Amino acid sequence: MDNELIYELRDGIAHVTLNRPQARNALTYAMYEGLARIAGTVADDPAVRVVVIRGAGGKAFAAGTDISQFLEFESGEDGIAYEERLGRAVGILERCPKPVIAAIDGACTGGGAAIASVCDLRVATRASRIGFPIARTLGNCLSIHNVARLATLIGPTRVTELIFTGRLVDAAEAHAAGLVTEVVEDAEALTRRVDELARQVAGMAPLTLRATKEQLRRLREAMSAHVEDDDLVRLCFGSEDFRNGVRAFLERRPPAWQGR
Repeated sequence: MDNELIYELRDGIAHVTLNRPQARNALTYAMYEGLARIAGTVADDPAVRVVVIRGAGGKAFAAGTDISQFLEFESGEDGIAYEERLGRAVGILERCPKPVIAAIDGACTGGGAAIASVCDLRVATRASRIGFPIARTLGNCLSIHNVARLATLIGPTRVTELIFTGRLVDAAEAHAAGLVTEVVEDAEALTRRVDELARQVAGMAPLTLRATKEQLRRLREAMSAHVEDDDLVRLCFGSEDFRNGVRAFLERRPPAWQGR
């Protein structure tokens, strides 16, 4: 991965850095898979008490998936394969029995926001912006599992409004809505607060934290259990709108939606 993910263990705290600052930490497939491997590793490591995930560069936690990868898509089946691939990685992180804290500074969108949504605590700077602007950028859709996660965090009404308007919310609104658990002034304050919070959580009873985390995960999973959405993923990812949206995004021009 050429150091696109950096892992360090210090005093029982596993620090994971998304390290593509030149691309606002946009996630490659290799980064998703690497994050899943790390989550699997720390799950069985008694030396790890807490995991902290952050983005490098000070401009983004993660600005979604690297859009250039979508140029290879030829049909809706590619979209289903992508959502399954992303879903596996995010699901492994969600199931990690160790507490996970997201340290958010700057853009946290798309796949980056999906990762943050499965973290147990999310601390953001005032400069942070969070959302899923797919209705104004690519014309794809979220998986049913990501919709369920968001709905448990902020409710269906807010999910609808965020997706339908394609807007990003600032840190204050994200905090009020429940997208983040705490807001701090800047990057320096973020480092201090996340380190303090990680040490505090690391001192708690690990089985209590593990049980509570798994109970909440099971509740979220129940929302999307036995609900199929392949037809909807196929509809969006297989559309002309999606192909045009990807090209428009990479060419830095507005997309022209056709509804087909």
